[in-house]
Amino acid sequence: MRVSIFGLGYVGTVTAGCLASKGHTVIGVDKNETKVSMFDSGRSPIIEAGVDQLLTAARSQGRMRATANAAEAIRESDVSLVCVGSPSEGNGSLNLGYVTKVCSEIGAAMRRLSRRHTVIIRSTVLPGTMRKVVIPLLEESSGGRAATDFDVCFNPEFLREGTAVEDFHHPPKTVVGEFRGSGADMALALYDGVDAPVFRTTLEVAEMVKYVDNTWHAIKVGFANEVGSICKALEIDSGSVMDIFCQDTKLNLSSYYLRPGFAFGGSCLPKDVRALRYRARTLDVEVPILNAILASNEAHIQRGIDLVIHQHKKKVGILGFSFKASTDDLRESPMVELIERLIGKGYELAIYDRNVSLARLTGANRDYILNLIPHISGLMRESIDDVLECSEVVVVGNAAAEFNQLAEKLRPEQTLIDLVRLGGKFNKDNYVGICW
Repeated sequence: MRVSIFGLGYVGTVTAGCLASKGHTVIGVDKNETKVSMFDSGRSPIIEAGVDQLLTAARSQGRMRATANAAEAIRESDVSLVCVGSPSEGNGSLNLGYVTKVCSEIGAAMRRLSRRHTVIIRSTVLPGTMRKVVIPLLEESSGGRAATDFDVCFNPEFLREGTAVEDFHHPPKTVVGEFRGSGADMALALYDGVDAPVFRTTLEVAEMVKYVDNTWHAIKVGFANEVGSICKALEIDSGSVMDIFCQDTKLNLSSYYLRPGFAFGGSCLPKDVRALRYRARTLDVEVPILNAILASNEAHIQRGIDLVIHQHKKKVGILGFSFKASTDDLRESPMVELIERLIGKGYELAIYDRNVSLARLTGANRDYILNLIPHISGLMRESIDDVLECSEVVVVGNAAAEFNQLAEKLRPEQTLIDLVRLGGKFNKDNYVGICW
């Protein structure tokens, strides 16, 4: 395949070398004459292990050259990869100047083509950029229509500096955001033979995945450094602590907790976060990430309350209020907090949870509900149907299996607020998810 790569920075150069090594013919495009000259002679304009060798081999085999002329590159290629930078402005916003300039040049060049061309954006851009900026600009400058006259898609890169060549050939995943089914086949053809899970999804999901990945990596680094700082103050070997932590791939390094839903609660997480924060304070160790955890959780509880308030209805049913399904543990349940605040605001509540039954509660749980939240025990009902009968708004607070059939039981005038992402097909007019 004939590929033009716009932007001979880090991503563009690595991508060019790797694609050439797979047998594609590559044209590098950049306004920087030094980069063009180096690339055209088979030398890498960046420092990255293995790239120089790839470019030298590709140049000697006649599969690579460079130019500053965008129209020339488009004319002699089948697909264009946009790999230009999207740097930060002082206020944190993205500077899309390089992206928009290149897209204008590509569009103008496509206007003079008699065949269909594919544009693949690899630059990191925020969700909505493809649909609201890139595609309209390509259409305006080319005079054509995306998915009709030319193809376009978004294909984020997942390259780490120092191991980028290895990452290109052995990525954790290949993600392509499609626009009306356009461009994805061409993008995936570039990675033929690469063994990695493939995700064909919407433009916005593909754009967001890149930011979620990088933000998560940043959180992990910051978290490990804060843990290390506490350990140092306590004269504990932080390496050993984190080595053991990382051995747990069932919970610690897994997808188990990475599911959008309601706030966390229970007898362990809130208590232990508070205790570790307190210990850090006594050691004069700053831990801003740890300090933000409970504040973030509190903000999420408020989101749930706001969803109820915005329905402008006073009769609210609560289904499930232990902190997790299949337990009767109410300690620090975020649903108890939500219920108490709604009571304080004058809402009429009816509550059901099979596992939180006065007849079955014993010990600490019985004492908790009878002595600390007796006002809630008086609002409990015997069945789901009892709650539905007297409610205008229904809030699902945990993922008990018996709530999966709610779609069939709701009346048309009832609104369901889902805090756990239930299965089933709900009428979108009376269904509200907390973060989906």
